[in-house]
Amino acid sequence: MPPGSHARSHASSRSSASRDEPHQGMRRIPGRRSRTPKACAPLWACIVLLTLTAQSHASEALRAQLAAPSHPDVPAALWSEWTPMLTALYSSRNYAPLWTRDGAPTPAAIALVGQLATAHSRGLEPEDYGASRLTALARPGGGSAPEAADRGVRFDVALSLYAARFVKELHAGRVDPRAIGFRIDTARPPLDPALVLQSLAIAPTAEATVAILDSLEPRWLRYSLLKEALARYRKLAADPGLTAPLPRLPKRSLAAGARYAGAPQLRRLLIALGDLPESRSVSADEELIDEALSAAIARFQGRHGLKRDGVLGERTFRALSVPLAARARQIELALERFRWLPPKLENPPIFVNIPQFKLFAFHTTEDREETILPIDVIVGSVFPRHNTPVFAADMEYVVFRPFWDVPTSILRNELLPQIRARPAAMANQGYEAVRRDGRVEREFTPEVILALESGAARLRQRPGPRNALGRIKFVFPNDFAVYLHDTPAVSLFNEPVRAYSHGCIRVADPVALAEYVLRANPGWTREKILEAMEQGDSRRVNLAQPIRVFIVYATALAAEDGSVLFFEDIYGHDARLEAALRARTAQRPAAAGGSLDR
Repeated sequence: MPPGSHARSHASSRSSASRDEPHQGMRRIPGRRSRTPKACAPLWACIVLLTLTAQSHASEALRAQLAAPSHPDVPAALWSEWTPMLTALYSSRNYAPLWTRDGAPTPAAIALVGQLATAHSRGLEPEDYGASRLTALARPGGGSAPEAADRGVRFDVALSLYAARFVKELHAGRVDPRAIGFRIDTARPPLDPALVLQSLAIAPTAEATVAILDSLEPRWLRYSLLKEALARYRKLAADPGLTAPLPRLPKRSLAAGARYAGAPQLRRLLIALGDLPESRSVSADEELIDEALSAAIARFQGRHGLKRDGVLGERTFRALSVPLAARARQIELALERFRWLPPKLENPPIFVNIPQFKLFAFHTTEDREETILPIDVIVGSVFPRHNTPVFAADMEYVVFRPFWDVPTSILRNELLPQIRARPAAMANQGYEAVRRDGRVEREFTPEVILALESGAARLRQRPGPRNALGRIKFVFPNDFAVYLHDTPAVSLFNEPVRAYSHGCIRVADPVALAEYVLRANPGWTREKILEAMEQGDSRRVNLAQPIRVFIVYATALAAEDGSVLFFEDIYGHDARLEAALRARTAQRPAAAGGSLDR
């Protein structure tokens, strides 16, 4: 026997004996030991019976609610959409409540409702997930026990539905990108909302609830930085000292040394945005645009895709005048688009952000600036038929000294009139006609022009210094016939807004991009790449490994230094995404206490 066990045994014996003996001064009643067990038995039986009755009532109420055509706290469209999942979830639990005990919300339920109520911190709308309604239902409602149980069932089912919607949309976005014309098919791993709900229901702490939800979000560093920026811009938008409009400019542009009545207000705004260090914001003449303020304007311009000249001109003034709440909304839209991307990359990709006019070649699968090669690009013009499409595809090969096969639309709308007017000049630029039988015509005779007009011949441009594709093109086969390529029109890269092409993407540094995409192909040094670009015939080189190319559209991004970049919505895609999100308001519940319009 272990040390001390003998003493414990004696103590236990004495304790047992004392429980059987009457208290000192009391006389034992002959024939009776203790009335406690027999007295408690009926009470415990009642408690067990009531508990079983309550559980049975809750289960039956859950069955009835799930079989009902509607729910008092859920819009009809959402109820129809989610009832099959809810029925499967609760039937697997024998219709036991998930979020309530004895009709009252569990701690896990309270934690989850709190997360729905603060969904805006993740760039989502709390009322899309019934936050006000659920908060009201979670409060003690009084009434009889059956009424409390029915209220608990309403809450249980409503929370399951809204939480399922929340986790699904937190994981993959609120809008299907294909519904608004984007071809971002990322083959995201399937998410089973029911499994996530069951994990959330047994989360031991509020922190555990947050951790589960965090795990559903995109793992991109840019996404996390944008969430931080969203909180900051929401706070700025709520500051009444920053919301008043700036006074109009007295003339078209104001450079350093000019006076501006709105300079004091502009200083406060640029300090709040982080473009003007507070220590350098003091000026003896408050209305003077001094060197410090001009430098801050230049930093602001750099963050907004404007020419960095430090001059307060019309475009800069318009960017400064965008309400901070609208900037916060741009961040929310960018967060939504991040949810469309794959949660994990198998290999380093290439990204092109259209409104930023920038390409990013990743050297790893992480989006850290130190491992990314940025290259300026020119994208499709603002004319709808020339917009660069949003899609993803695999780059498979490059072509050195490519021919340019002129698209039919460009031939008919742009080049045929020039060929008719100046046939010799167009031939001197390397254009030639290719007949259906393969014959090449390098003179634009009337008969050849007729063949081009009728479709009996196609137009192409030979490799050379004037070739519209430059010296190399990077091909990722797609339905849009869009690719990356060099260009002879290098002066356009000096423009801050670079939307000039017919849809393809022109690259400012094709040599650096070629080095990147051919880095796994043995022998393709920079010298060999330059030689292939400048000499010889057209040549195709297959990549050793395909590279995923994402053509994306985000008008807000966050940098690792804490700055936030904003870009103009050149194609109106933000407006289209806004419209798609607004259409969801019909699927929101009425405010707590109100009625639902069915």
